[in-house]
Amino acid sequence: MNIILIGGTRFIGRHFVELATNAGHAITLFHRGLAGCTDFPEVEHVHGDRATDLDKLGNRTWDAVVDTCGYMPRIVRKSAQFFAEKAHHYTFVSSLSVYNTYQPGMTEHDDVAKLEGPEPETMTPENYGALKALCEQEVIAAFPDRNVQVRAGMIVGPSDYSDRFTYWVRRVSMGGEILVPEPRRRPMQLIHAGDLAAWMLHMAEKKGDGIYHATTPQEPWTFEEVLEACREVSGSKPAWVWAPESFFMDENVEFWQELPLCAPPPDDAVMTVSVAKAIAEGLTWRPLLITARETLAWDAHRPPGTQLKAGLAPEREVALLEAWRKRSQS
Repeated sequence: MNIILIGGTRFIGRHFVELATNAGHAITLFHRGLAGCTDFPEVEHVHGDRATDLDKLGNRTWDAVVDTCGYMPRIVRKSAQFFAEKAHHYTFVSSLSVYNTYQPGMTEHDDVAKLEGPEPETMTPENYGALKALCEQEVIAAFPDRNVQVRAGMIVGPSDYSDRFTYWVRRVSMGGEILVPEPRRRPMQLIHAGDLAAWMLHMAEKKGDGIYHATTPQEPWTFEEVLEACREVSGSKPAWVWAPESFFMDENVEFWQELPLCAPPPDDAVMTVSVAKAIAEGLTWRPLLITARETLAWDAHRPPGTQLKAGLAPEREVALLEAWRKRSQS
């Protein structure tokens, strides 16, 4: 297949290009030439901004489009309409954030967030989900019956620049007292970027169609299981210090950012969505231990002193541990 990927190779794109080229597909990378796109010299690179430079692609045709970086509906509309007569299939990477509220066991039929007023000029955390939902509709309109909407969950593994999962892998490997939020059975659905990319390639090859939750597993892991996997692959001997969510709230700790992967109810239901539809279409995933081991190995080879973009700063964790000791002893 001839596949054009819109976006660079910082994370999902990197895994996709590796898998697709190893499978013998021809890849064109259309990106702005920014960081992370100097690798893969064996594939074609076309530098341009998708908002203004689609004409650089000329009148060529492709078997499939894979769009990893669509955020604004008006820009996605341009690319979808541009490729409508130039490609047979379009895969769009969306997000579980399309939902306005979360309920356990959500399916792809649940209502998505709606944008209030006209399309804004910029994306914000508040309008991100509604904009992603509108982007999906632009692709569906341009590629009816020949598109896949990938509502991805928490994507993890090597090259993850968000560091949300990497924080726990690194922190657990360091051992010592580790402050972690209850409940221990907090649900966790994560997908290795390589597993996501493999399934996306599979769906493009078979010209699949539809909207899919793309995360794993169907029955979520627990937070304790995730932490224990990190401990096992690192060989460390951490001392878990479990504290209730109320403590972290009282201390103004930011969930998701300072406590990656963790959110209080009802937002924790984003980690309980049904993935039965994607599993029926061939979605598989590697064991949690392998994901943790590969993430640890990748993090170990980053430049020395690399600061994580998520998680508790060391001094912040020390202060919180002391505050929790005083509170629990009073």
